[in-house]
Amino acid sequence: MVPGSVAIALINDTDMQVCEVYETAIANAVFGDPQPDLVDPWYDLRLCSVGGPSADGARGFSVRTPHGLDGLVGADTVIVPSVPDAVVSHGEPLPSDFIAALRAAAAAGARMVSLCTGAFALGEAGLLDGRRATAHWLHTAELAKRYPEATVDDSALYVDEGQVLTSAGMSAGLDLCLHLVRRDLGAYVANQVARRMVVSGHRPGGQAQFVDLSVPVTDGDGLGPVMDWASRNLDRPLTVDGMARRAGMSTRTFFRRLQAATGMTPLKWLLNQRLVRAQTLLETTDLPIGRVSEASGLGTAANLRRHFTLHVGVTPTDYRQAFSADPGGRRSGRAVG
Repeated sequence: MVPGSVAIALINDTDMQVCEVYETAIANAVFGDPQPDLVDPWYDLRLCSVGGPSADGARGFSVRTPHGLDGLVGADTVIVPSVPDAVVSHGEPLPSDFIAALRAAAAAGARMVSLCTGAFALGEAGLLDGRRATAHWLHTAELAKRYPEATVDDSALYVDEGQVLTSAGMSAGLDLCLHLVRRDLGAYVANQVARRMVVSGHRPGGQAQFVDLSVPVTDGDGLGPVMDWASRNLDRPLTVDGMARRAGMSTRTFFRRLQAATGMTPLKWLLNQRLVRAQTLLETTDLPIGRVSEASGLGTAANLRRHFTLHVGVTPTDYRQAFSADPGGRRSGRAVG
């Protein structure tokens, strides 16, 4: 099954500042770079803008897109990477045809995604009403003020509300794009894409946007090596006390340092690592569900099913059917959830 079509919706005309290049480049890098050894064909990416194919930007450069707003029609996923600063800082209105196009795409069933300040466009289109959402922490207060029907989380890296997904700024946009790949094509493919981009394979959306850097975390202080060791020994009965001893720290210090580094408690971090391991095993092996649970450190098959249903949204069996490799070694690309 084809992973689907992705349309990047840009504000790109001479009357407003051009779109932010960083967030646009992130989406383009993830969805626009074919990965034939993983999934073939890859996503069908198209760039669309208010000004159409010949629109000029500002701030010293131009962005020319192959499509106008009509390119959003029929897309499976629509991504708004940002809106001009004047919209956020000075309340300048977004182009009416841009908002109308977003509403039409959502009504047609497209998955609507924003990176950073793109959440203001989804909010203006009414797509955040009754939903949780996030944006860069510098702008979440304004987002909440402007769209009071939304529940704005000022700390999350990204929020997945099913049809509508939002992320914080900068690298959190990459986390959300990889989350979409993981949702569509499974953990193995998402991890391979992340590895090729030399970034972390999985930062969960609930991780904090920023952490307390007053507590230094380096490989030399014992935290990095013990986290790597734990990731390689998930089938063992790991405990916080045991990891702290291995790191040469008190349990309290280890807890504080790991939470500062990841935004998660040690037990939550361990559970996340075990679920990712279970996903990979379900995708790439024929191990029985009980063995997958043991190898990932989740114990019994019943425990694996409980955690999978709660955190992934499907049973392990359904996940395997959706994301197991086909006879040629590529992912099937069948999405669940």
